[in-house]
Amino acid sequence: MGEGAPGQNARRPEFRVAAGVLRDPDGRVLIARRSGDRHAAGFWEFPGGKLAEGETAAGALRRELAEELGIEVLAMQPFMELSHDYPDRRIHLHVLLVTAWDGEPRGLEGQPLRWLAPAELAAADILPADLPVVDALAGLGG
Repeated sequence: MGEGAPGQNARRPEFRVAAGVLRDPDGRVLIARRSGDRHAAGFWEFPGGKLAEGETAAGALRRELAEELGIEVLAMQPFMELSHDYPDRRIHLHVLLVTAWDGEPRGLEGQPLRWLAPAELAAADILPADLPVVDALAGLGG
Protein backbone atom coordinates (compact mmCIF):
# COMPACT_ATOMS: atom_id res chain seq x y z
CA MET A 1 0.00 0.00 0.00
CA GLY A 2 1.12 3.52 -0.62
CA GLU A 3 3.61 2.61 -3.39
CA GLY A 4 3.47 3.80 -6.98
CA ALA A 5 2.35 7.01 -8.59
CA PRO A 6 -0.11 9.37 -6.88
CA GLY A 7 -3.68 8.48 -7.71
CA GLN A 8 -2.79 4.88 -8.56
CA ASN A 9 -5.40 3.55 -6.11
CA ALA A 10 -8.13 5.50 -7.89
CA ARG A 11 -7.59 3.50 -11.09
CA ARG A 12 -7.92 0.11 -9.42
CA PRO A 13 -11.27 -1.64 -9.59
CA GLU A 14 -13.02 -1.89 -6.24
CA PHE A 15 -15.10 -4.85 -5.12
CA ARG A 16 -17.47 -5.27 -2.19
CA VAL A 17 -17.25 -8.81 -0.83
CA ALA A 18 -19.16 -10.68 1.87
CA ALA A 19 -17.37 -13.48 3.74
CA GLY A 20 -18.80 -15.88 6.28
CA VAL A 21 -17.18 -17.35 9.35
CA LEU A 22 -18.77 -20.72 10.10
CA ARG A 23 -17.75 -22.46 13.32
CA ASP A 24 -18.52 -26.08 14.10
CA PRO A 25 -19.45 -27.34 17.61
CA ASP A 26 -15.73 -27.82 18.36
CA GLY A 27 -14.99 -24.16 17.50
CA ARG A 28 -13.23 -24.98 14.23
CA VAL A 29 -13.64 -22.54 11.34
CA LEU A 30 -14.45 -23.42 7.73
CA ILE A 31 -12.12 -22.24 4.96
CA ALA A 32 -12.23 -22.91 1.21
CA ARG A 33 -9.43 -22.98 -1.35
CA ARG A 34 -9.66 -20.57 -4.30
CA SER A 35 -9.74 -22.33 -7.66
CA GLY A 36 -7.00 -22.02 -10.26
CA ASP A 37 -8.91 -19.65 -12.54
CA ARG A 38 -9.60 -16.90 -9.98
CA HIS A 39 -7.65 -13.94 -8.58
CA ALA A 40 -5.26 -15.21 -5.87
CA ALA A 41 -5.82 -18.83 -6.88
CA GLY A 42 -4.56 -21.42 -4.43
CA PHE A 43 -5.03 -19.30 -1.31
CA TRP A 44 -7.49 -20.35 1.39
CA GLU A 45 -10.31 -17.97 2.32
CA PHE A 46 -13.51 -17.64 4.27
CA PRO A 47 -16.36 -18.60 1.95
CA GLY A 48 -18.44 -15.88 0.33
CA GLY A 49 -18.32 -13.65 -2.71
CA LYS A 50 -18.98 -10.33 -4.39
CA LEU A 51 -22.05 -8.26 -3.63
CA ALA A 52 -24.33 -7.69 -6.62
CA GLU A 53 -25.55 -4.16 -7.34
CA GLY A 54 -27.98 -3.11 -4.59
CA GLU A 55 -27.37 -6.27 -2.55
CA THR A 56 -26.66 -6.19 1.19
CA ALA A 57 -23.73 -8.08 2.66
CA ALA A 58 -26.15 -10.44 4.43
CA GLY A 59 -28.10 -11.04 1.23
CA ALA A 60 -24.94 -11.69 -0.76
CA LEU A 61 -23.61 -14.09 1.86
CA ARG A 62 -26.88 -16.06 1.95
CA ARG A 63 -26.79 -16.36 -1.86
CA GLU A 64 -23.09 -17.21 -2.10
CA LEU A 65 -23.15 -19.87 0.65
CA ALA A 66 -26.16 -21.54 -0.99
CA GLU A 67 -24.36 -21.55 -4.36
CA GLU A 68 -20.89 -22.52 -3.11
CA LEU A 69 -21.59 -24.71 -0.09
CA GLY A 70 -25.19 -25.88 -0.49
CA ILE A 71 -26.27 -24.53 2.89
CA GLU A 72 -29.09 -22.24 3.95
CA VAL A 73 -27.99 -19.52 6.36
CA LEU A 74 -30.48 -19.27 9.23
CA ALA A 75 -28.74 -16.67 11.42
CA MET A 76 -25.72 -14.40 11.16
CA GLN A 77 -24.30 -11.27 12.74
CA PRO A 78 -21.78 -8.66 11.62
CA PHE A 79 -18.24 -9.42 12.77
CA MET A 80 -15.97 -6.85 11.11
CA GLU A 81 -15.42 -4.72 8.02
CA LEU A 82 -12.10 -3.92 6.42
CA SER A 83 -10.49 -2.85 3.17
CA HIS A 84 -7.44 -4.40 1.53
CA ASP A 85 -5.37 -3.19 -1.41
CA TYR A 86 -3.98 -5.72 -3.85
CA PRO A 87 -1.73 -4.47 -6.66
CA ASP A 88 -4.62 -4.70 -9.14
CA ARG A 89 -7.74 -4.15 -7.02
CA ARG A 90 -9.20 -2.91 -3.73
CA ILE A 91 -11.46 -5.16 -1.69
CA HIS A 92 -14.04 -3.93 0.83
CA LEU A 93 -14.71 -6.99 2.98
CA HIS A 94 -17.87 -7.44 5.06
CA VAL A 95 -17.32 -10.36 7.44
CA LEU A 96 -20.28 -12.00 9.14
CA LEU A 97 -20.40 -14.72 11.79
CA VAL A 98 -22.79 -17.39 10.57
CA THR A 99 -24.28 -18.68 13.81
CA ALA A 100 -26.85 -21.13 12.38
CA TRP A 101 -27.28 -22.90 9.06
CA ASP A 102 -29.15 -25.81 7.56
CA GLY A 103 -27.28 -28.47 5.59
CA GLU A 104 -23.74 -29.84 5.54
CA PRO A 105 -21.19 -27.53 3.84
CA ARG A 106 -19.66 -29.12 0.75
CA GLY A 107 -17.63 -27.67 -2.11
CA LEU A 108 -20.26 -27.46 -4.86
CA GLU A 109 -17.82 -25.69 -7.20
CA GLY A 110 -15.11 -28.32 -6.70
CA GLN A 111 -13.28 -26.23 -4.09
CA PRO A 112 -11.58 -28.10 -1.23
CA LEU A 113 -12.87 -27.26 2.26
CA ARG A 114 -11.11 -27.53 5.62
CA TRP A 115 -12.22 -27.06 9.22
CA LEU A 116 -9.38 -25.59 11.31
CA ALA A 117 -9.08 -24.38 14.88
CA PRO A 118 -8.64 -20.58 15.00
CA ALA A 119 -5.04 -21.06 16.19
CA GLU A 120 -4.30 -23.20 13.08
CA LEU A 121 -5.52 -20.56 10.62
CA ALA A 122 -2.33 -18.49 10.91
CA ALA A 123 -0.30 -21.40 9.47
CA ALA A 124 -2.70 -21.93 6.55
CA ASP A 125 -2.06 -20.12 3.27
CA ILE A 126 -4.82 -17.58 3.95
CA LEU A 127 -5.76 -14.86 1.45
CA PRO A 128 -4.00 -11.62 2.51
CA ALA A 129 -7.30 -9.70 2.78
CA ASP A 130 -8.52 -12.30 5.31
CA LEU A 131 -5.53 -12.10 7.68
CA PRO A 132 -7.13 -9.46 9.98
CA VAL A 133 -10.09 -11.83 10.34
CA VAL A 134 -7.72 -14.61 11.41
CA ASP A 135 -6.26 -12.31 14.07
CA ALA A 136 -9.73 -11.34 15.31
CA LEU A 137 -10.83 -14.98 15.50
CA ALA A 138 -7.76 -15.85 17.57
CA GLY A 139 -9.04 -13.34 20.11
CA LEU A 140 -12.42 -15.09 20.36
CA GLY A 141 -10.98 -18.32 21.67
CA GLY A 142 -12.53 -21.74 21.07
